[in-house]
Amino acid sequence: MNTTKSVTQKRLLGIAGLGWLFDAMDVGMLSFIIAALQKDWGLTTEQMGWIGSINSIGMAVGAFAFGLMADRIGRKNVFIITLLLFSVGSGLSAFSTTLTMFMILRFLIGMGLGGELPVASTLVSEIVPAEKRGQVVVLLESFWAGGWLISALISFFIIPKYGWETALLISALPAFYALYLRVKLPDSPQFLAQKHNVKVSALENIVAVWAKPHTTQTTMLWILWFCVVFSYYGMFMWLPSVMVMKGFSLIKSFQYVLIMTLAQLPGYFTAAWFIERLGRKFVLVTYLIGTALSAYFFGFADSLGLLITAGILLSFFNLGAWGALYAYTPEQYPAVIRGTGAGMAASFGRIGGIFGPLLVGYLVAREVAIPTMFTIFTIAIVVGALSVLFLGKETKNTELT
Repeated sequence: MNTTKSVTQKRLLGIAGLGWLFDAMDVGMLSFIIAALQKDWGLTTEQMGWIGSINSIGMAVGAFAFGLMADRIGRKNVFIITLLLFSVGSGLSAFSTTLTMFMILRFLIGMGLGGELPVASTLVSEIVPAEKRGQVVVLLESFWAGGWLISALISFFIIPKYGWETALLISALPAFYALYLRVKLPDSPQFLAQKHNVKVSALENIVAVWAKPHTTQTTMLWILWFCVVFSYYGMFMWLPSVMVMKGFSLIKSFQYVLIMTLAQLPGYFTAAWFIERLGRKFVLVTYLIGTALSAYFFGFADSLGLLITAGILLSFFNLGAWGALYAYTPEQYPAVIRGTGAGMAASFGRIGGIFGPLLVGYLVAREVAIPTMFTIFTIAIVVGALSVLFLGKETKNTELT
């Protein structure tokens, strides 16, 4: 590998990673902001659930629409449009005065976020050589942990003293710098190589994703994405609020979630190390089973020590699995439908992200026990792991076409 290409890859990882970091800051802070809004605006648990779900509805629409666009106008252009949408929406939401206004902006933010993540991983996958591709995409995902960590710090130090509005402005402003850096990125060489070919319609691309020889991969991905997103947003969006339900103050719950968040980084780094040595399937299945066990023990934890230990393991395994998911998804399709395939899988997954927070809100309102809720998420994660085990194919070292 020549030096220029090596520098380009590092630059690509840094610029794409910055966008990932700011997105994670926003999503991470949303869980804390929901808890703060509940006190400021006197929200019901159903309304709290809807805030998380409207975000996921936007992500589902964004992943689908921008995934199609990535195969039409290029990965780079969609990369810029989605971050712009996210940044503007996030900044404006700081000035929300009603729940309706806040939720409309959350939908737009969700569109940008949902569109950006699968397109970013597709762009990086198409530029990085096969022997390093999985590792680099997981490292790209590790910026998410950095964003969550910053969001936890901002939430702990800023929200109680200066309010959730200030926290949102802090998260939005630096994203414009990432936008500036992104304009100078090259587009994917694989997209550039095939963009002068005969254009097929968006509908033909959608049909191709479900046609042979992609039927099995698409089925596996859609089950996997749904289960992972359903459980992630159901658990993590409610994490500070669940800590409050378990008897801790809002400040204490922020503090404990911050400790749990630190475990995300080693989760990513170990997944990045294993993914090129033991393969995508091994990392996904192992880390998902680890997530399921951690979720079960977190739900049933009856002491602070067990609660924090289970929470740390939950963060470690769940985010490692997310890194492998983003590495694995683009590898299932050829370049001509890669954006569409990755976007559709992510979009279907976001439907799970709609139901997860809503389900928790519904169950909390009916005073269903926390262990029961986490048992549901445990089962969902196991189903996702089984879909990879029985339907997934290993893509380690596969050259993308």
